[in-house]
Amino acid sequence: MSDEPDPERLEALEKRLAEIKKASAPKPRVDEHYSAASQGWRMVIELVAGLGIGFGIGYGLDTVFGTMPLFLVLFILLGFVAGVKTMLRTAKEIQDAQAAGKPASDEGE
Repeated sequence: MSDEPDPERLEALEKRLAEIKKASAPKPRVDEHYSAASQGWRMVIELVAGLGIGFGIGYGLDTVFGTMPLFLVLFILLGFVAGVKTMLRTAKEIQDAQAAGKPASDEGE
């Protein structure tokens, strides 16, 4: 009996291992649709971001100029309008994608 392994048996074992690995490998995800919940959260985040940015700009300007409620209220309203406008654009994008029969993307196109 020799100490060297049989190359034919090693090759057969490697082939069997490769087949088993291929069979047990996870399948790639084909499902590319986004749930209504994720689309809803996207729109909520867009609205809150508009309000937050408006609040930040308004508070900053009021602090600099010493007119506390003036710019704060103005820029919160402008941020709200910008957030709603962005939400409507996203809703139209989702509606157009559904009408075309393709899944809506989560990134702006």
